Amino acid sequence: MAFNHLPAGVHDALAPLSVTPVTHSVPMAENLRSDRSPTGPESRPAPSTVLNRLASGPSRASRITHTEHLPPRAGRHAVWPHRIRSEVVAAVRSAGIEHPWAHQAEAAEHALDGESVVVATGTASGKSLAYLVPVLSALLDGSEAPNGRGATALYLAPTKALAADQCRAVKELARPLGKAVRPAVYDGDTPFEEREWVRQYANYVLTNPDMLHRGILPSHPRWSSFLKSLKYVVIDECHTYRGVFGSHVAQVLRRLRRLCARYGASPVFLLASATAAEPAVAARRLTGLPVVEVADDASPRGELVFALWEPPLTEMQGEKGAPVRRTATAETADLLTDLAVQGVRTVAFVRSRRGAELIAVIAQERLAEVDRSLARRVAAYRGGYLPEERRALERALHSGELLGLAATTALELGVDVSGLDAVLIAGYPGTRASLWQQAGRAGRSGQGALAVLVARDDPLDTFLVHHPEALFDRPVESTVLDPDNPYVLAPHLCAAAAELPLVEEDLTLFGPAAAELLPQLEAAKLLRRRTKAWHWTRRERAADLTDIRGEGGRPVQIVEEGTGRLLGTVDESASHTAVHEGAVHLHQGRTYLVRSLDLEDSVALVEEAAPPYSTVARDTTSISVLETDTEIPWGAGHLCYGSVEVTNQVVSFLRRRVMTGEVLGETKLDLPPRTLRTRAVWWTVTEDQLDEARINPEILGGALHAAEHASIGMLPLFATCDRWDIGGVSVPLHPDTLLPTVFVYDGHPGGAGFAERAFHTARAWLTATRQAIASCECEAGCPSCIQSPKCGNGNDPLHKRGAVRLLTVLLRGAPQEEPRDESQGEPREEPQDRGAPEPGRVPGPARESGRDPRPAREQERDPRSAREQERE
Repeated sequence: MAFNHLPAGVHDALAPLSVTPVTHSVPMAENLRSDRSPTGPESRPAPSTVLNRLASGPSRASRITHTEHLPPRAGRHAVWPHRIRSEVVAAVRSAGIEHPWAHQAEAAEHALDGESVVVATGTASGKSLAYLVPVLSALLDGSEAPNGRGATALYLAPTKALAADQCRAVKELARPLGKAVRPAVYDGDTPFEEREWVRQYANYVLTNPDMLHRGILPSHPRWSSFLKSLKYVVIDECHTYRGVFGSHVAQVLRRLRRLCARYGASPVFLLASATAAEPAVAARRLTGLPVVEVADDASPRGELVFALWEPPLTEMQGEKGAPVRRTATAETADLLTDLAVQGVRTVAFVRSRRGAELIAVIAQERLAEVDRSLARRVAAYRGGYLPEERRALERALHSGELLGLAATTALELGVDVSGLDAVLIAGYPGTRASLWQQAGRAGRSGQGALAVLVARDDPLDTFLVHHPEALFDRPVESTVLDPDNPYVLAPHLCAAAAELPLVEEDLTLFGPAAAELLPQLEAAKLLRRRTKAWHWTRRERAADLTDIRGEGGRPVQIVEEGTGRLLGTVDESASHTAVHEGAVHLHQGRTYLVRSLDLEDSVALVEEAAPPYSTVARDTTSISVLETDTEIPWGAGHLCYGSVEVTNQVVSFLRRRVMTGEVLGETKLDLPPRTLRTRAVWWTVTEDQLDEARINPEILGGALHAAEHASIGMLPLFATCDRWDIGGVSVPLHPDTLLPTVFVYDGHPGGAGFAERAFHTARAWLTATRQAIASCECEAGCPSCIQSPKCGNGNDPLHKRGAVRLLTVLLRGAPQEEPRDESQGEPREEPQDRGAPEPGRVPGPARESGRDPRPAREQERDPRSAREQERE
């Protein structure tokens, strides 16, 4: 019997530890949007005062496990390079910015020298100004050309909200330059009547990678005048381009470079990133070009008080009688309510759309009991809303009309939300880079700020709130992406051939795996070679072969049954778990029940209802080894990395009481299975190792199962992945290895680099896993250590002590040196065979998905993927 756990989180435990605070430099002020004067100190209490008010009460103070005080820091000024147009410098000064920070001037100098550059400094350190000043100077030069468009610039943001916000900032800054700078947003929300004007006249186009992939590049003849003058390409928040999404964006950028070269342009790439390890390496993998790194942050910052907060245990018992903590959703809703009552402007970042809705609804209800007017000043912000709804919320946040906002990752990025006093983070966001990005949203006017990480009931969150050194004493992660993934590369080769026939000289641009894939694409009758070039052969659009967010498939429309009103959409890959028959769906604070799901027509019919429960899907998983690429001995056992095929099927759903997580019942479902070819890391143990660990056959399955659950929960600490990006299976006797085996795999077709990173950090990763299990205070296992809320086997069997003994023996045989991690260095020269797609089949995620839905018990988890949240 195989025990499985698909991409999902797990749960927390441990009692509060006493840890000595340390200080760090996390910049918290910027110099671009200086027109907003900070609120006076009399109306803005100190962050420590706000935290003390939150912690008041008999049980509240004990929930704070650690407080980190990051002191203010003075900035270091410089002067703009003399080649910047004086009009641009004057415009910057008119915005209240006399001098740039040193890193801004350095980045501008590299841009003027024609060198691609990545600015990797902290949140609110003025990265926008670092690239805007050379861009505006070039556009001003270009406006003097006979056609008024001698230079153009393209801005790419991972979300529509960020692009819209940056367009406002550019218009504001460039107002003194008159009509020389003509910025315009070009995305799915741009009215069709405006699109022709943008193509013909705008010289600073703000868009997202999705629109570049589907709209601009396939229509490049209509963009010829823009592309032939393209001077700069700005890639904002480039650290978000990781995993499969980042790999897709890397290939989109190569297609852009190829078309620009055909039109005679060679744009310079200007990248902005949150603080990250080796940003120049990640930027080179993303763009395919040499990139200079500017990472010495010279900006000032205000004081930041960062608290780690663990919700209390409840009287409820979970599966197998395990203790259950209060959900991070309910705890964050309480904190948001208290902050709103204090008049503290706050954003609560939530991992899921459902969690954002729940937090907003709970806070509104509790605020109404205090003051009905306050209830109207709290709202949710998430993907799936109609464009006009999102824009209205953004305006209300900007104006201060809203006191509190429960938001998904769309507002994590550089959307200007100056004036915020506090940030609540409902659950560790997956990476330290994202954690600091979210915390940096507060205090953006240079004032002090409060950030609170509210732990979820899973192993990683529990580990972090009791080991703050893992957050505050370690550098941020390296960005993991793999542009050579054949499931990523193949559809982009088709798209490139449809844009312009591919020739052999183009193949170097797309990487060493391109030449190997072309014969397969010919065999699949997708490309045809004529003389020296490969041509797209089909009538349909090649760009539609893949969804660069890694989802694919036709979106499922969510329609109100009685009225026919369209409420929103959900990706096809998430429909089995999010809108199955009987699922609870939240939209704009209203609750709906799914009456039917028609997979053929991609429609879910819902009706408004008020059930006292939420729903979470259950599934089962099996795995087979396709090819072992690397295998190293770990004592008598082995650690392996290679290609696998995963079969997953949603089989039922649980109804759980919203506030407590109590299981009210389970209902069977009849949905088709899905298969996924991906990459995995796995380890085996021998009979001798089992004897040494005192693992008898009766507890073997439970020990493996427990180790698998905990290792999945801990992997995001070592790889830039989210928990829904990875999955796992444990088997007491696997038919391919003929040994007890634990697998952890990437939840994306072709792999995303996460399992590879796990392979290269296996000793540290599994050591932390063992520590997390052993240090938990529970007797037999709980959500804080080994129980998974999304276990297809209902967390049965699990054996906590057996898992600790097994990992102890396994780690004794671990090599002292980790295997060399090529993914963190220069791009590989030789491609790896990753189970390239078979002829006759388009490699891509449209037919397959290993992405896990939200887990069974955490209401804050999203029924859809992080990539879909980011799309908004």
